[in-house]
Amino acid sequence: MKRPPLRRSGGGALRMAIVKAEHGRIPHVWGKVPQRNMNFTGREDLLSRLREGITMDVTAVLPHALHGIGGVGKTQLAVEYAYRYQGNYELVWWISADQPLLVRSSLAALAPHLKLPSAAVTGIEDAAAAVLDALRRGEPYSRWLLIFDNADQPEDINEIIPRGPGHVLITSRNHRWEGVVDTLAVDVFDRAESVEFLSRRVPKAISTVDAGRLADELGDLPLALEQAGALQAETGMSVDEYLRLLTEKTSQLLAESKPSEYPLSMTAAWSLSVERLKEQLPEAVELLRCCAFFGAEPIPRDVFRPLSGDTADVDDPQAAGALRRILGNPILLSRAIRELGRFALARIDSPSRTIQVHRLIQALIRDELTAREQARYRGEVHLLLAAGAPLDPDDTANWPRYADLLAHVTPALVPESRNPTVRRMALDLLRYLFVSGGYQSARAFAQQFLQRWRADSGSDHPDVLSAQRHLGDVLRELGDYREAYDLNSRTLEQMTRVLGPDHPQTLVVTNIHAADLRARGDFAAALEVDEEARRRHEAVLGPVHPWTLNMMNNLAVDHGLISRYQRARELHEDTYLLQQQNVGVNGVSRTDVLSSWNGLSRVVRLCGDYPEARDLGEDAHAYGVQELGAEHPWTLRTAKDLSIALRRTGRIPEAIELARDILSRYERIFGKDHPDTLAAAMSLANALRSNGDIDDAFHLAEDTLDRYPAVYGADHPYHHGCAGNLAVLRRVRGDVIGARDLDRASLAALDARLSRDHHYSLTVATNLATDLVMLGELDEAIPLRRDTLERLRTILGREHPVALAGAANLVADLYRAGAEGEAKSLSEETLDAYARTLGPDHPDTRVALEGRHLDLDFDPPPI
Repeated sequence: MKRPPLRRSGGGALRMAIVKAEHGRIPHVWGKVPQRNMNFTGREDLLSRLREGITMDVTAVLPHALHGIGGVGKTQLAVEYAYRYQGNYELVWWISADQPLLVRSSLAALAPHLKLPSAAVTGIEDAAAAVLDALRRGEPYSRWLLIFDNADQPEDINEIIPRGPGHVLITSRNHRWEGVVDTLAVDVFDRAESVEFLSRRVPKAISTVDAGRLADELGDLPLALEQAGALQAETGMSVDEYLRLLTEKTSQLLAESKPSEYPLSMTAAWSLSVERLKEQLPEAVELLRCCAFFGAEPIPRDVFRPLSGDTADVDDPQAAGALRRILGNPILLSRAIRELGRFALARIDSPSRTIQVHRLIQALIRDELTAREQARYRGEVHLLLAAGAPLDPDDTANWPRYADLLAHVTPALVPESRNPTVRRMALDLLRYLFVSGGYQSARAFAQQFLQRWRADSGSDHPDVLSAQRHLGDVLRELGDYREAYDLNSRTLEQMTRVLGPDHPQTLVVTNIHAADLRARGDFAAALEVDEEARRRHEAVLGPVHPWTLNMMNNLAVDHGLISRYQRARELHEDTYLLQQQNVGVNGVSRTDVLSSWNGLSRVVRLCGDYPEARDLGEDAHAYGVQELGAEHPWTLRTAKDLSIALRRTGRIPEAIELARDILSRYERIFGKDHPDTLAAAMSLANALRSNGDIDDAFHLAEDTLDRYPAVYGADHPYHHGCAGNLAVLRRVRGDVIGARDLDRASLAALDARLSRDHHYSLTVATNLATDLVMLGELDEAIPLRRDTLERLRTILGREHPVALAGAANLVADLYRAGAEGEAKSLSEETLDAYARTLGPDHPDTRVALEGRHLDLDFDPPPI
């Protein structure tokens, strides 16, 4: 048979670079690759051309795809390539790609092998992003092989296929990969390969002539040959008898005129194997039918456990008894599994303790069943998945099991179940995806569940409301604040009406609703909601329940956002101490501890105690790196606040170095338009300005400010506060009029949203007064300066560094206006206070001594 040429989508000079495998060498990392088929036969030409193509261009390594119809052995060819050439790689990793949503989970599982924080501490999205970055850079391994098995649509995963120094191999039934990557068509066996395969599979029982006859009838399709060979090897059936039965079965299938997308030879061969298995062990067929309603990914062996009592999800409980008898009899179950493997109807992987049925065989089995039978088996699979799910999705030790089950949720049509136990499992899966950082997958699964559950149970069903709550959480973490607010507002109204205001789920959504209000800039409204919610949490759950402690932490955030820093400090400290005492107990997690620890560090800084804030921040950041990993979202937030504390204590170069690192991580993990990325970018811009890097600071601040409205809206306090930062940079670059106009607009907007008696407003007012002085408008500047200073002292205290900056600026203005007596008196008081608080060598102290103006800046805190 003539083989098609290797198709290359790219051009350019090519040169051979085939590296011979080192004898006996195995990769440092070898993960999730299926067991090698010891009966692998032929394909030498394909393997040689694949190896030649995959190593052909060392300057721009392109992914390669094996494509062909189902059953031709694409996956087995990829497995054989991995084993045969493993000595050329430091890392080989297998990724099941038939469900694009789960590809990132498979990538994330590689993180610890690359010396990166695992998904258990950073979340799935962050871990996957870090893995892709490491592979592209070739660190710590440059010779790697990733295999994406059964990738359907190129657009689903093309963007996350790493292009780097390693190799990528794709298997697919979709010929559209030809226009995207280098491709190699995989056809059926040639006749010599078919004969060789059958001779190996049925040794001493089949002649070359008979093998040729059998291959001719089966169209040389490898999967059909595997079925035929297994049946003959296990039963001793002659080729003549098999061909007779095959002809009868083919005629029967043709007479039925059932439309099918599967090769007729495959259908006939499968039917014969199932019929003979039914004669030998009927229970094994029952188990096979059950396996047909899982996904095509490996099924954990431990899922097949006894089921009792719960038949609410089963259309025919009486008929379900046969399967349940197998599951309740460990000896019979083990025998049934063994028989499926012997007849080549399932692949049994003993090391990984999994069972896998080829997707083509699954489809053929399902097509043979009535709609009523399909519903029964599918219902049993739902119950098996629910019984196999761990009870606590917050426990990182349970995450691998959740990941194994997740691949079967969509193929098994879990969203269709109305069984409370199954739906509870589905909600736990959403929670697992959320706490592990799989936000995109969590959103997609939540939307699947909601679409079906609303249609089946109505919009007010508690399961629907719980799924909406999970989706709202995910949307907020993704930065989709407006959509999150709308959804959570509806959910809160529904839960209050359906479950009551004091139901635990309602309390959770009340807490979420307050976070949504903060994201909208409605800080006072959020405080009001959280004050009432805290009272209800304590009354219903108790004062030290983990949810109550989280409520206290959020309440502290509320007080900080309206400039009540002392009250926020008290709440953060109380929360941190209680959570630290109970970490690992009653649901208090290390993430909870780090969140309140960082909140305490931040509010101590806002209270003006810069050295103490720095010390707290360093301790908290070290804890986050050790317990959660350097790229966990809360570790990154803690690092950002630490960089601000370093800047406030005058350690500018350290602050810049840390801020750069944090921003690069945020951009890589979340993209440039995520709220945390914007905050990190503005923090770096402020640090650069403090270091005199004005142009770099200006361009970064300008770009960041342009991005803010899309996330928060144009009238959010954070947007106006950041506009004040840009105004300072405009003035320093010589555009004083532009700075004044921007500061006026920002101050008016902040006054309207927060009032003048707010830290953010007074920060901009301080800078506006300096703009006016630079323009010679002292008559307007000095009254504004006096009013601002008085308000700063009232809100922050007389010796708060920000209030001292206001006083030092007024001193400079008074000297300029000729009021030397008043200026001298205020200067002595201010400099004495600087010496007591920041010390004589602090940059702010030196600026005040020199009689120059101090500029204030704004750093957006987490909400």
